Amino acid sequence: MPKVWFDEQVAAGYDEHSPEMFDPAVLGPTVDFLADLAGRAGLAGGGSALELGIGTGRVALPLSRRGVRVHGIDLSAPMVERLRAKPGGAAIDVTVGDFATTTVDGTFDLAYLVFNTITNLTTQDEQVACFRNVAAQLEPGGVFVIEVGVPILQRLPPGEVFRTFHHDARHLGFDEYDVATQLMYSHHYRFGENGTYERFSVPFRYVWPAELDLMARLAGMRLRERWADWSRAPFTSESRSHVSVWELPPA
Repeated sequence: MPKVWFDEQVAAGYDEHSPEMFDPAVLGPTVDFLADLAGRAGLAGGGSALELGIGTGRVALPLSRRGVRVHGIDLSAPMVERLRAKPGGAAIDVTVGDFATTTVDGTFDLAYLVFNTITNLTTQDEQVACFRNVAAQLEPGGVFVIEVGVPILQRLPPGEVFRTFHHDARHLGFDEYDVATQLMYSHHYRFGENGTYERFSVPFRYVWPAELDLMARLAGMRLRERWADWSRAPFTSESRSHVSVWELPPA
């Protein structure tokens, strides 16, 4: 079993540490995009969706309120406990396990990974396994959606390995890059009112858009569309993230 980085301590403050992700301007387009895909693919109602890394339910809860039948997979039981405690959380089926290999009963019109969660799989083999696992659980014609950042190596001066992604009086955040392995370590320092601080570091494996396309092809899927964000802004060489949709061929 992989290491559970999102333990009880992290889960306790997870939502509070990312309030911008709950902003209707951010969450609304995300849910609209996914509900539209699930509804178009589904044969009845709002369709069905499998969320990999469901966490505390930021996306799954509003998506389920749109009539999509959501099932989640997550490695962190403490994160799932936060989902369960929210209104409507108990009605969403969740399987605790590694989303690269864990399977659930039934098949789905849509599977999705949001907020860079594909990079929680820290080897290429695990990421390839994830695509194959998703393909095995999709209905023919079903789609797989990933939201993930574009690696920022072009913004790193030669010889530099650190880049600041957040800084204020309460929180300092640095990403540390290892170009040889495509590993990235996010380091968080959070400061309390009494001079105390907590440090949390977690590894990720950054991945390129073309690399994801090849993983999809290995799993029998093909790229259908790619956008810079959930509002379907065009993806360009200047885009800092992408929302990509791969399709399993119809039967």
